[in-house]
Amino acid sequence: MTAPLSPVAFDTLATMLKTKSGLIIGTDKLYLLETRLSGIVKREKLTDMNELAERLRRPGSDALTRDVVEAMTTNESFFFRDEKPFIHFRGQALPRLVAARPAGSTLRVWSAASSSGQEAYSLAMIVAESNAALGGRKVEIVGTDIARDQLARAREGVYSQFEVQRGLPVQMLMRYFRKDDSNWRITDAIRAMASFREFNLLSDLRSLGRFDIVFCRNVLIYFDQPTKTRVLEAIAGIMPPDGLLYLGGAETVLGITSRFAPMPNERGVYGVSGGTAPATASRLAAVG
Repeated sequence: MTAPLSPVAFDTLATMLKTKSGLIIGTDKLYLLETRLSGIVKREKLTDMNELAERLRRPGSDALTRDVVEAMTTNESFFFRDEKPFIHFRGQALPRLVAARPAGSTLRVWSAASSSGQEAYSLAMIVAESNAALGGRKVEIVGTDIARDQLARAREGVYSQFEVQRGLPVQMLMRYFRKDDSNWRITDAIRAMASFREFNLLSDLRSLGRFDIVFCRNVLIYFDQPTKTRVLEAIAGIMPPDGLLYLGGAETVLGITSRFAPMPNERGVYGVSGGTAPATASRLAAVG
């Protein structure tokens, strides 16, 4: 029987996770530590989580630290998650930016904490279906994450039957995927529309360049308030005055930063404070 996690070991893990990724783990999340790190304990042939924490305190533990961070920050993702942000992206955000940008320009979209790529590819499919309305404008989609294994999956663009059944309209499955044994592979044309790179949200965002639209959904809920403020203000710093930010349904900028303001009558959509007022909404186009 393994020993319970000691307060010292818990503090080691919690401090490391906050420092490296911004993730806040309270004592009420002990089960999460045990569930997600059990594979590493077994792989490293360690006695228990206490020994894992002790190993992390040793010099030269960078590789193990990375593995622990990746295991703890790998979050669930699926196509067109929550749907409404994608409806807004198609029906309002893209038309608004097309009207504001000259022909031949490039619109940049960032999928932050992109996990295995479903969000970025959902956006790419919408862009592909909106191509005629873009008037020659190019859309560059960048997905970032700190988990290398998830980034590798995103770049490959292969998903299980279960994954494509979660949120992906059947018309889009038929149009943009090809059967690959028991899995589904996204078409080369869609895969080429999104690039993926390893990146930590606590790093200097300016190295990513500027983005017209940022999807940073279901990420801030894992941070404490100072970290939320830091990340949101850094995001505002790489967006134009008419840029749009999408957050998760349980997330907000209110009381955290004044750099963004909620868009009228929209949930989870924020404009850069002082930016251009939103265009009058036309009837939203349905996803698919």
